[in-house]
Amino acid sequence: MAVKIRLTRMGTRKKPYYRIVVADSVSPRDGKFIEIVGNYDPKKNPAEIIVKEDRIKEWLTNGAEPTLTVSQLLRKKGITIVKDKTKVA
Repeated sequence: MAVKIRLTRMGTRKKPYYRIVVADSVSPRDGKFIEIVGNYDPKKNPAEIIVKEDRIKEWLTNGAEPTLTVSQLLRKKGITIVKDKTKVA
């Protein structure tokens, strides 16, 4: 089972916000997930990013792969992602 850290869309039409979730890579975008590890609201100025750093770091050390968008959001929050799975800063 490949695990991804990715966004799932919430909210109404033209008022989106996103949850950062840990999910199986084959599950649909808004489908089943394992755990909610944060929120992202792009409509606020500046965009609001709330993450559970300890849970994200644990999932990254266990081999979860963040998507491109999630890795950019984590970088903005100061969480560095090391390609070597044994090290997470």
